[in-house]
Amino acid sequence: MQISRARVAVPFLLGLILLAGVPAFAQVDFTGVWAPRVGDEDNPERLAGPSLVEFLGLPINDYARQWGLAYRPGRLSLPEHQCQVHVVEYIHRGPLQARFWEERDPVTHQLIAIREYISTYEQNRTIWMDGRPRPSEYAPHTWMGFSTGVWEGNMLTVTTTHIKQGWHRRENIPASDEATTIEHFIRHGDILTHISVVEDPIFLAEPLIKSEEFNLVPNPNNFVPFWPCEYIEEGERARGEVPSYFPGENPYAPEYAATHNLPQDVTLGGPHTQYPEYIPTMKKMPKAVYTPPGEK
Repeated sequence: MQISRARVAVPFLLGLILLAGVPAFAQVDFTGVWAPRVGDEDNPERLAGPSLVEFLGLPINDYARQWGLAYRPGRLSLPEHQCQVHVVEYIHRGPLQARFWEERDPVTHQLIAIREYISTYEQNRTIWMDGRPRPSEYAPHTWMGFSTGVWEGNMLTVTTTHIKQGWHRRENIPASDEATTIEHFIRHGDILTHISVVEDPIFLAEPLIKSEEFNLVPNPNNFVPFWPCEYIEEGERARGEVPSYFPGENPYAPEYAATHNLPQDVTLGGPHTQYPEYIPTMKKMPKAVYTPPGEK
């Protein structure tokens, strides 16, 4: 049986983090306001957003790749997408502040849930800690989904299902409503490490692993909880028109690869592009060539 290296790497990585953390079997308090260390990791993607046809390091399948190649940025001008919420498997990647607090039984003081409020799109999230069962597969899907948490030593592991369709990478790689997200929260003093492992049977060929770190905000009164967003009709397109490219017609497909002197295949993602064995193959490929549409 073939085992994905992603499934081996995650436990190993988490083990190293746990060994460097607080004493084992201690339940950690995440209460407070946390802000991302955006410039430390995956910059400039998390600041400016990815380039068109920049699918590097993503274990996507052919379906997701075709969706990404069909994507046209003008799609975001449509009213139904202007204020579309980032789903739980992506929302921690962007600019945000997150406030955590605990909900405990007033008599027994047993932990019922960990609450998270995310400033981006004003999202309220509940991580149930009381062992309740998951709802029916026919239950409504939401932006934040249905989350249950367990303590694994000093690490909080959260499993989330019932998530709406959204993004794996902002704008150009979709996530289906059948995705399952497993998150690991580890606190080291005033630093919070967040690792997510997403399985998506529709758009991913292997689990997608991402990580972020957050700083504890010294003054919680600096928390800004509001995210005003109102959609407008810009009047640029006929009603019902959706900006997109048909297969083979995206004129910008080779732009990112050519700009960085890479073969086109490298930028199209897929599990094989994640591993070191791909490097010798990549070096034998011809580099992408890009001609701006107006110069053809």
